[in-house]
Parts: sequence; structure tokens; C-alpha cells
Amino acid sequence: MTPILLAIACLLFVTLGYAGLCVASPFGDCRKCHGMGHKLKHDRKGRLKRGKDCRRCKATGKRIRVGRWLYNRWACIYRAGTDTPS
Repeated sequence: MTPILLAIACLLFVTLGYAGLCVASPFGDCRKCHGMGHKLKHDRKGRLKRGKDCRRCKATGKRIRVGRWLYNRWACIYRAGTDTPS
């Protein structure tokens, strides 16, 4: 197998794998709070305690994946463009 065909096959495999992941699990852990929904702080004695809520995910710990976000935008534009007036 030539290197070009191998590269194409690898890219196709990765792309289809990510598309399958976006279909099966459209939400992933937030990158800022690592899925906890808040930041951890240390008190004066060094013990962990809950910090402020994460503003990026609004304290849910989940964010929509980039591939799913792109699909949602495409589907919305497609539906708006193919509406049939009643």
C-alpha cells in the first residue's frame, strides 16, 4: 500500500470514528473544569473545597462536541433553506 493511500485510509478512519462518537455521545466533559462543574480550591489548612461554578459550561460539567455543533448548524441551515410554504 502506498503511503498516500495509507494516509487517506487513516484520515477516513479517524473522521468516521469522530463522527460516530458525536452521534453516540454528543456531549463531552468541559475542558476547563474537567467535567466537575466547578473549580477546586484549597483552604488554609490545605484541604480541598469546592470553588466557584464553571462559567464555560454553566456548572453542568458538559459541553457540546465541535462535530455535533457543526452538524446542528448545518441541519438548521438545511431545514431553513428547504422549508415549503403552506
